[in-house]
Amino acid sequence: MTSLALRRARPAAVLSALLCSAAPAALAQTTALAQTTALTQTAAPAAENHAAVVAAVAEAADSTTVGEITVTARRREETVQDVPLAVSVVAGDKVDATGAFNVGRLQQLAPTLQYYSSNPRNTAVNIRGLGVPFGLTSDGFEQGVGFYVDDVYYARVASATLDFLDVSRIEVLRGPQGTLYGKNTTAGAVNITTNQPTFDFEAKAEVSFGNLDFKQAKAAVSGPLSDTLAARFAVSTTTRRGTIYNITSRQWANGQDNLGLRGQVLYRPNDDLAITLAADYNKQDAECCAQIFVRTGATQRPLNRQYAALAAAQGYTVVSTNPFDRLTDVDANLNAGNEIGGASVRVVWNLGPGTLTSVTAWRYWDWKPENDRDFLGLPIVTKSQNPSQQDQYSQELRYNYGSERLDVVVGAFAFKQRIDTQGTEQHGPASSRWNINPTSALANDPTVLDGLVARNTQFLKNTSFALFGQASWKVNDRFTIQPGVRLNYDKKEGYYERLVFDGQGLPVLFSQTDARKVAQRGVFAPQVSAPEFSDWNFSYDLTASYAFAREIRGYATYAKTFKTGGINQNGLPTDTAGNPILAAGSIKPEDVDHFEAGLKTQFWDRRATLNLAAYRTDIKDYQATVTNGQLGVLRGYLANAGKVRSQGFEFDFSVQPSERFTAYVNGAYVDATYRKFVDAPCPPELSGGTTVAAGQTPSAPGTPGGLSPANCDISGQRLPGVSKWSFSFGAEANFPSTFLGREGEVYLGYDGSYRSNFSSNASPSIYTWVDGYSLSSFRVGFRTPEGINVFGWVRNAFDEKYFEQLAVGPSNTGLIAGQPGDPRTYGLTLKAAF
Repeated sequence: MTSLALRRARPAAVLSALLCSAAPAALAQTTALAQTTALTQTAAPAAENHAAVVAAVAEAADSTTVGEITVTARRREETVQDVPLAVSVVAGDKVDATGAFNVGRLQQLAPTLQYYSSNPRNTAVNIRGLGVPFGLTSDGFEQGVGFYVDDVYYARVASATLDFLDVSRIEVLRGPQGTLYGKNTTAGAVNITTNQPTFDFEAKAEVSFGNLDFKQAKAAVSGPLSDTLAARFAVSTTTRRGTIYNITSRQWANGQDNLGLRGQVLYRPNDDLAITLAADYNKQDAECCAQIFVRTGATQRPLNRQYAALAAAQGYTVVSTNPFDRLTDVDANLNAGNEIGGASVRVVWNLGPGTLTSVTAWRYWDWKPENDRDFLGLPIVTKSQNPSQQDQYSQELRYNYGSERLDVVVGAFAFKQRIDTQGTEQHGPASSRWNINPTSALANDPTVLDGLVARNTQFLKNTSFALFGQASWKVNDRFTIQPGVRLNYDKKEGYYERLVFDGQGLPVLFSQTDARKVAQRGVFAPQVSAPEFSDWNFSYDLTASYAFAREIRGYATYAKTFKTGGINQNGLPTDTAGNPILAAGSIKPEDVDHFEAGLKTQFWDRRATLNLAAYRTDIKDYQATVTNGQLGVLRGYLANAGKVRSQGFEFDFSVQPSERFTAYVNGAYVDATYRKFVDAPCPPELSGGTTVAAGQTPSAPGTPGGLSPANCDISGQRLPGVSKWSFSFGAEANFPSTFLGREGEVYLGYDGSYRSNFSSNASPSIYTWVDGYSLSSFRVGFRTPEGINVFGWVRNAFDEKYFEQLAVGPSNTGLIAGQPGDPRTYGLTLKAAF
């Protein structure tokens, strides 16, 4: 995927020398739909003296503009305001200045981006509320939001938890992207472009220190090896103490321990051919990820099977009922070992009127987790881990042709992936009392479930092929029509086997009918399944754009696309006899109709930009996560909801009245709801009781021992993880100054964000709404034209207490756990460029 190339068209070069050499953070964010005032990093000589700099600034003041950004989103160079596409671009120096060094923090700068992660594997990246089902991740479905680094598709969204490494810019594209991208994505894409090898020597280094023992170091060096060879190498390392203290292990959990390495070699024998070989290695090895006690809520279980009674029966008291004490007592090991790497070869060959691009890549992912799935200090679940190993291979070929009136891009894409997983979940002596009905004598016998273990073996084979293309016909100087098509084939083959053994290591089988074995099968049931899916689909889109005036352009888009079907790779739901429901092995593709219209404007002699967009996306057979309340049986599987709709509008405003001040405000309203989902899983307040029979009426929510519906109609309710309102806003001011004998400028910057409340459960629950919150960050520093930048920063400056997400505890006991967001952090960063 060709990246969006940012270029500064104006103002004067001396301002680039003054401001861009250290990349002022408040100026470094640019957007296509929200084009803020970025000055991209350039090589420039230092100003001779302070007076000369001030004079140059005054002379250039009349030419101050927001800046014309050149992009290649449609495989050709054009200004970002001319592109009929909703896309945000965040420059690498903005990432550094705001501390947005991974996707989780990037969402504070991009309002339409949503990021949720209970650990690297269970991570979701959505745009406009769409992308992947909210909840535990399954290998058997595709990402609705594509994740790319230097044209290479990353199939595992765990990559989104890694630190950005030597980033030039990050692009967030909204809406379907299948007719120009190798991998079909129905909700959008996050595209990361790293800095490339150069034939001029350059180097940069950065170190940061902060509270919570935060330490981060980054470095990159680039230069020629010969007249035709250039190389670049970058490294990044981040460590930070955790934010949750575990009184059992006496360790801090949810910390950071990240390492990233990236190397590139560029071979350019002539102006028509460029071959880039790249390799990277990334590792995380933190004690993570603890979800801690937040609250309890009444379910329809009998009172003696709800949290308060179950905890009291074992003499257990949670270490703190205030989650912002940031304490836990979980007694199982925690680890989030995450290793991702790979290699790629990219060839760009100019052939007369067109360009041929080839991207060949291999990537691997090695996941080594350890979790505590009961969220408590009781030995209920003593081991929970599902280590996985992935290999993926991809090949993309793309040819683009351009003329005065017509531009055409055609391409082909092939993808092959295999994932192997070996799962283990084991119970301890507290499990019997927690999971067996207290009216049974077995509940008081710890040996019934102590040592009970399920061992899962599974694999996924995933193959995809596609042909795609798009044309852009300039009917006249104002009106352009842009059709696109895509033909896609997908095939998935899975295998899942669960073997169950009791505490003596003896197998637990369906043929065994004694009470102990029946109780054990109530927690873990043996199962074998081999789901499959294959299908062709045809997608297309049409965009029309019109230039009403030189600085006013409108566009409208319709896209018909499909998110490929999937398989339930983590096991199947079972019937009342415990047999897997084979019909649930595969899920149907999502059928997507997308409508969008936008207006892009610049005014005040291009000192200000205001861009607007409105959209509506209708999805049939939406792929949703369905949860099962029983501990260990099946925490979640995929099913098709009837209909989903996401609609809303976005606005982005930026202004640069002078070279000394910039400001921006970006906002989004998202109305994403289930239009038809009549057989959804019920929220905890309607679960856990006796299933109603025909003619009976379900009990009121939270009625102990009540009658629970078999499923719930949540039509009209909001999709999980979606805030109706979200904003990002900020400003930066600077003035010339001298510090320690060096000419430069002092600057003060602010970046803020706001999100309204959102549901943190697949079916909205009164217990799992996350309250809205606002975060504020400040920075103050001094930078010079020579590339020195020293600044202090504080993030979450007002120490806002908020949750990243909430989770329903297992067994429908009413336990609600959660992940508190980071507290106030502060520190100092030193940067130098050579």
